Amino acid sequence: MTGDAGSPMMPRSVSRSVPYVAVLLSLLLGGIALAIAHLDRVNGLSVVLGGAAIIAGCMAVGRPGGPDVSASFIVLLLAAAFLGPLSAALAAIFSELSATARRRTPARSVVLINLPASVGPAVAVGVPIRLLQPHPSDSVIFYLVIAAAGVAMFLLSFLIYATLKRALSGQPFPIRQFLETLPGAALNIALAVAGASIYLVVGLRGIVFALTAVFVFSYMAHLLEQSRQRAEQYVSLSWGVLAGLMRSLDIRDRRAARHAAAVARFARDMARQVGMSQQEQELAHTAGLLHDIGHFALSDRVAERGRTLTDEDWEAIQRHPELGADMLKDLGIYGPVAEIVLKHHERIDGRGYPQGLPSAEIPEIAKIIAVAEVYDTLTANDTYRTRMSSFEALRELRRVADTQLDGRYVEVLAGLLIGEGVEYRHADMADFDTELDMERRINQARAG
Repeated sequence: MTGDAGSPMMPRSVSRSVPYVAVLLSLLLGGIALAIAHLDRVNGLSVVLGGAAIIAGCMAVGRPGGPDVSASFIVLLLAAAFLGPLSAALAAIFSELSATARRRTPARSVVLINLPASVGPAVAVGVPIRLLQPHPSDSVIFYLVIAAAGVAMFLLSFLIYATLKRALSGQPFPIRQFLETLPGAALNIALAVAGASIYLVVGLRGIVFALTAVFVFSYMAHLLEQSRQRAEQYVSLSWGVLAGLMRSLDIRDRRAARHAAAVARFARDMARQVGMSQQEQELAHTAGLLHDIGHFALSDRVAERGRTLTDEDWEAIQRHPELGADMLKDLGIYGPVAEIVLKHHERIDGRGYPQGLPSAEIPEIAKIIAVAEVYDTLTANDTYRTRMSSFEALRELRRVADTQLDGRYVEVLAGLLIGEGVEYRHADMADFDTELDMERRINQARAG
């Protein structure tokens, strides 16, 4: 199968097998290098680094829109140090072309951005290395020259990449991306200096072993990046489904999404007020967003306003915590949220539903959700009750404190509301999409 202009298209199965093939090729390269080790050392190193450049390109790992994270940098720096600028340029071309085949990079990006950002710096540092150290030696000066050349090559590469990217697509200079790549660049420079030392002391066999280790490390980075991408996809899909369910529920009951957003905001702020960890605050916020998602499984007649509910209807309503917990439990990463959703209608006196649990068996965040939910129900203008003022609602919460609700969290909410304006105390404008903040949740998944 071919693409435009007869260029070969890589089948998906082949693309997935590239990392495995690359590791095998690196091992094969080691065997070939050992076989030719009796030849001139420079010729043997040329073969090793040329092959290594191709393998490094095949194993390139990186997020779309950013420079690759691969062993290419180390290979190019070693080529510049031992073989000169021309060999470094050829190694850069080999690496970029193999990376292009691996990732199917558009030809325009390869020619106008990737190759200049790779070949140019490799040549630029190869010339001064040869001028300063025409004969590589196992000396501190030589290693310092390599380290300085590595810094210069990294800075030049990033500057060329960012400048060309901005010129072609109008993107601003990626300062944050630059700062994020600094630790990796420092590690690559250190590994290149170590590789140079190994080659000078041990010889060709040593550099083959060192590069093989780098390729294994690069493959592990490839697996890590894959897992991050899958986590992003999983979180995006999961929250997409949950948000869709909440919006569907909001069509039947116009208060559902606003109420969920309000409870989430109050719950997060209360968790912060009592000194819970950042992770627990996030858990409280997420549970607040999803605490009523079980209503989606109830019949339309239960949600219909103005209808007198039968005993069967009330029994169905009291099942919504179980229904919601079952929905969230099946989504894996929401296990802790599922337990909170299951128990957010339990009471301190043990007379709640669906399980009638005593206070000691109710999660603290579920107690917080209960207080936030009752408060918003009493103060909102879109409920079936007569709207109360914030003062009246707190008086009602204190009346049922230590029977229905945990009195500690009632007072936490009361303290939280002091000095706040009407917009906060009456969360009529709470927005589900704002509280959902899908981009933030995906970024959290990316960060692990």
